[in-house]
Amino acid sequence: MTVIGIRCDAGPKTGVGHLVRCVALAEELVARGVDVHFLSDLGGLAWAEAQLRQRGLPWHPAPYDEVGLVAAVERLGLDALVVDSYTLPPAHSKAVRATGRTVLAIVDGDTRGQDADIYVDQNLDTALDADGTLLTGIDYALLRTSVRRLRPPAAPVHLSGRTAKVVAFFGGTDAYRAAPQVARLLADTAAPFDATVIAADPGLRADLESIPAGEDQNFEIIDPTDRLPELLAEADLVVSASGTSTWELLCLGRAAALVWVVDNQILGYDRTIARGYAAGLGRLGDFDEHAVTTLRRLLLNPADRTALAVQGWAAVDGRGVERVADTLLRGR
Repeated sequence: MTVIGIRCDAGPKTGVGHLVRCVALAEELVARGVDVHFLSDLGGLAWAEAQLRQRGLPWHPAPYDEVGLVAAVERLGLDALVVDSYTLPPAHSKAVRATGRTVLAIVDGDTRGQDADIYVDQNLDTALDADGTLLTGIDYALLRTSVRRLRPPAAPVHLSGRTAKVVAFFGGTDAYRAAPQVARLLADTAAPFDATVIAADPGLRADLESIPAGEDQNFEIIDPTDRLPELLAEADLVVSASGTSTWELLCLGRAAALVWVVDNQILGYDRTIARGYAAGLGRLGDFDEHAVTTLRRLLLNPADRTALAVQGWAAVDGRGVERVADTLLRGR
């Protein structure tokens, strides 16, 4: 295969998770000499558009229907198509597969009817019911090069005697306005910290700047940045939503405290917490004393952070994109 298309979208409400993991796969394919074309609606998100532009990945408008998708596949001379979407009608992947081309579908616990030769589900303990080649589990987690190159040779060991450095982020859009709620939760711990919090838009920045910090508590509010992997690699504790970014945190050996934001995150959240890969703070909008106590413990206890880092680092080796690319390039 020499030319592969990727059909995925991003937007203010849908977020950027589908795009981020598809970009990770595209990086690996390009490194192997494959031309990759994105067919995407990016919802006017400048950050999302920049991810493709900075990597020199061609971007084409998302076709409206299966006829348009097949026409784009023919026009671009694609050998295969990668599909990653919760909303794309199954007729689209079925139509492309009917042309004889290989289709790979990236899914999360449910194929949603997509018709594919290869299915990738990077979630824990997943059991897909589908015909075709099944690549399941976090061995197939799709992580960007900017994350993989920062993976430490061993899990970090946290030492006492320093104020914990915290990074809090909630995707490229933070559609559910999580950052201010988590910042308030951090302040409620009454523990010292130096926290960098990502504000996805000016409204979130204003909300964050209005939150009073306690004694020895410091907030730095920043805009979305391509330097996020570097910030994560320097953090003692990361607070984020359960989702695709969780695997990046584990690969980096970061101690992570997770929240779940929408219902489709509950299963992954529960399984990650049960394995000891991360600590759980509960549901966004419903934090309780347990969340405060858990966060305070992690801020004050280096040994607890080390335990999480060791478990997570061992679970995700960062080579998922290589395994998926190997299978895709072999064909169906």
